[in-house]
Amino acid sequence: MTRAVSTPPAIASGSLGGSPQPTLTAAAGLFLRPWEDADVPSFLSAYEDDEIRRWHTRRPDHELQVREWFDAYRQDWRDEKGGHWAITRDGAEVLGRIALRGWDFDDGAADAAYWVLPAARGAGVAGHALSALTSWALNEIGFHRLELDHSTRNHASCRVATKCGYVLEGTKRSAAVHDDGRHDMHLHARIREQ
Repeated sequence: MTRAVSTPPAIASGSLGGSPQPTLTAAAGLFLRPWEDADVPSFLSAYEDDEIRRWHTRRPDHELQVREWFDAYRQDWRDEKGGHWAITRDGAEVLGRIALRGWDFDDGAADAAYWVLPAARGAGVAGHALSALTSWALNEIGFHRLELDHSTRNHASCRVATKCGYVLEGTKRSAAVHDDGRHDMHLHARIREQ
């Protein structure tokens, strides 16, 4: 059902999906680029890491499934539903993943999500990537509100969100299921300055 909205959309439909997904530059020599077929083994191996598995219950089981996910990521871009990027060093070595999902062009809102490979943790990779994605989304594209949530037990994600200016707005009680049961989730948000 199409919703009749009395206000103009925050972002015009067709403003992103008709163009190629961009590569974004982040601090410390990092680049956010669309996923490529050559990244399939790196992406799949990330889900063998205990910390990534702990916080992400949706996991690929084999390379064919990763390829299907990458196809879905490309379709998300074309359909203006989301963008999914590999966090890389100099555009090559994959260090992590970052996404902006659930695009709502009427209200100018979206949700951010990320993970970082073990070898890249503690070097500011997630923060640099989130800062770059946030700046692009708010300042270049015109999103008004970006949200991210994480388990209240995931202290590292909380630090990244807070450091990047995502204000902790509250706790969503028993909002997500993880392998060890239901978790409360922190809700953070960043608003575009007027």
